[in-house]
Amino acid sequence: MSRRNLLFLTMLSAVLAGGTIIGASTHGAAQRRATPTRAPIPNDAPPRPENATACNYQDPIDYLVRENFVVKWRQSPEEQAERRARHEKAIRWRTEQFGYFEGFGQASWNASTPSDNATRAEFMGLPVRLNSKILPALACVEEQIRAECGERYRPGRLSGLRTRNTYHNGEVSNHVYGIAIDIDPNLNTCCMCVAQWGDHPLCQREVESIYERMAMPSCWVHVFERFGFYWLGRDALQDTMHFEFLGDPSHILKTQGVPPHMRRE
Repeated sequence: MSRRNLLFLTMLSAVLAGGTIIGASTHGAAQRRATPTRAPIPNDAPPRPENATACNYQDPIDYLVRENFVVKWRQSPEEQAERRARHEKAIRWRTEQFGYFEGFGQASWNASTPSDNATRAEFMGLPVRLNSKILPALACVEEQIRAECGERYRPGRLSGLRTRNTYHNGEVSNHVYGIAIDIDPNLNTCCMCVAQWGDHPLCQREVESIYERMAMPSCWVHVFERFGFYWLGRDALQDTMHFEFLGDPSHILKTQGVPPHMRRE
């Protein structure tokens, strides 16, 4: 087996085991193909239908969205400081809501860990372990996908809670809090995550839409996004397999209500 194939299979195995590795080594770069170009991301979400599920529609909380707190070197010192503060705020929110993950935030913010709060569940007939607080939202997503998106796509593998952080540069993955789910990592690409993944045929091909770089229907994306999930396909990483719950878990169910500023019925 060639070194290049060995590297690719190593990274693919990490994904299938539940890993999204950011900032990995670029050893062997001379043997790789061209760096993929970013795919256009359509702003094509259809009007939200009448909501017949048990859950509220809600949008992600702004400061929890990765693109809104990641520090970039071209930003001014003032903007970098603002983003770092937003990042700390996001870590505190996730800790207080979902558990303390060692090395991020403070243990005094939550006596439990994400693993303490995780529950084995099923999504589209497949097992996945996630934070128990977000399971009602995931159930509503599945209900609406089955009603709206048809049966032409059936996932074969899911990844949920992780006990190891797979982000570098001071970030912490939402997988460690049990609020992120990956769907078919081998079919739904993350072209900008790791250099080796850019060798995927879908990443190397010029496309008119990011949807052409994944097997999952765009209908799934639109349904997830109505219930407080953020699709990391919209992020600079273009991680099409990945959804993370960035809404307010205390407002998932209609019986809990939802603040006026978050209502989009």
